[in-house]
Amino acid sequence: MLKSICAFTGHRPAKLPWRYDETDSRCTALKEILQKQIEALAGAGITDFFTGMAEGADQYCAGIVLALRRNAPALKLRCILPCQGQENKWSAPARARYHAILEQADSVEFVSRDYYDGCMLARNRRLVDAAGLLLAVYNGALRSGTGATVHYARKMGRDIIVIDPATRIVTHETQNSNLKQEAT
Repeated sequence: MLKSICAFTGHRPAKLPWRYDETDSRCTALKEILQKQIEALAGAGITDFFTGMAEGADQYCAGIVLALRRNAPALKLRCILPCQGQENKWSAPARARYHAILEQADSVEFVSRDYYDGCMLARNRRLVDAAGLLLAVYNGALRSGTGATVHYARKMGRDIIVIDPATRIVTHETQNSNLKQEAT
């Protein structure tokens, strides 16, 4: 069952080279790579995609799954949220995007009704626990939520695809630690 499930993790806009400017060519290039990776995963039998719905990479991936689902209705988008109101301090357009994605999701689950210190980490662990594969937009920073999620996925023996947001190099890590890099 886990083999048919992929979870997403990645940096928020503040940690991405283009920050909030999604028209930046680097962001556009990353989204193209994400689309190719998600299409390949769907073609290989992944049907369920889990997101934590943070701004940035989580929502880029969610949007791609929703677009692909139009022609592949077997694909499912499942949202695992840290708490109700995760989006309350975001800009109005960011909140609108968040709610538009949630309305189209196949399922929405909350780790907690209320925010508590550690609910984001609990959400990230639940994403990894639910999936056999983690797709991460990750710059290598160890002290980050994305870094902690990638570390936890390694500890749990998950296959991992890492896309560096700056270089766009794609690295595949399998459970038996074979590394394969793709040029983009």
